[in-house]
Amino acid sequence: NNYVTLLFEKDFLVAVKNSLIVATTVTVISVLISSFAAYSMVRFRYRFRGLIGRLILFAYLTPTSLLFIPLSIVMAQLRLGNSLFGLILVYLTFSLPLSTWLLQGYFRSVPRELEEQGMVDGLTRFGALLRIVLPLSAPGLAAVAIFTFTGAWNELLLALVLITSDSQRTAPLALNYLITSDVLPWGPLMAGAVLSSVPLMILYFVAQRFMVAGMTAGSVKG
Repeated sequence: NNYVTLLFEKDFLVAVKNSLIVATTVTVISVLISSFAAYSMVRFRYRFRGLIGRLILFAYLTPTSLLFIPLSIVMAQLRLGNSLFGLILVYLTFSLPLSTWLLQGYFRSVPRELEEQGMVDGLTRFGALLRIVLPLSAPGLAAVAIFTFTGAWNELLLALVLITSDSQRTAPLALNYLITSDVLPWGPLMAGAVLSSVPLMILYFVAQRFMVAGMTAGSVKG
């Protein structure tokens, strides 16, 4: 009964769909952009590279609570409040620094000699990144994807500040609005917690294959 109430009376499936859209988009964009950003900081030498790295770490360490009011003001001025697109942009500001910082460590562990050998064999710099560095860094990419997706999927406070309409609610926000005054509907809340964990379980199951495959990829292929 709790599952039926949640799915058909509370429109929880709409909230799950919104969470999937937001979390998947944030994950894909974060992994893509942070891969190029981390690779450039590890492999290329340019002015202020160290400063940029420290700023990225500082951005990651900035408490989310300090940015509630500035973010809500900026989103309102850009007319992006109460929209999934605006929520995606806000989540990216928090996920990109972490993703870039994590991938720098993985890219540093890939020997430069492998890339140089690949470029001797005709690969471009981009080809070396695509065919050598990224396959060898598959565990890191999987870890970044897991962290990013989980963070975007479970995030509540920013969604609570930025989202006001029922149709734009994410899954954690929909569960939060089940609580009215001092009444806690434990049945629907627990049913929602179970349903919310299913996408994460699927992600972990899929990602573990890439993490294992990355241990032997790249340098032993061909």
